[in-house]
Amino acid sequence: MRKLEFASAKRDFEHAGDRLKREKERVANLAEEFSHRQGELESIQEMRMYADFFARKREDIKQQKERLDQLGTIMNDRRDFLLDASKDKKVLESLKEQKAKEFKRMMDHKEQAFLDEISIQKKGNKP
Repeated sequence: MRKLEFASAKRDFEHAGDRLKREKERVANLAEEFSHRQGELESIQEMRMYADFFARKREDIKQQKERLDQLGTIMNDRRDFLLDASKDKKVLESLKEQKAKEFKRMMDHKEQAFLDEISIQKKGNKP
């Protein structure tokens, strides 16, 4: 369960990172296109459209960076949670193993005591 939560958070983080990268590439391509077309633009309206578009894209990129930061925090929290759970599991397995060894020693001791008692009784019954 915890592994799935971490994997999901990691996947979301990676997707957000990819989206941010694509947005930046798109803005870079459009900026280059704008610089080539700047002399060809016939009206202020076209220039405003480009300016508005760039402003929107900058805002989109800013929001995507914030989202990426949030997802990074979530991913790190889930990683820490997974590591803690893994440590807890190892501790519990170690305790379980110790208890099993302790139980085996106790049973071996009881078995040996029982065998000793039988041996003593047999020696006592022999004439």
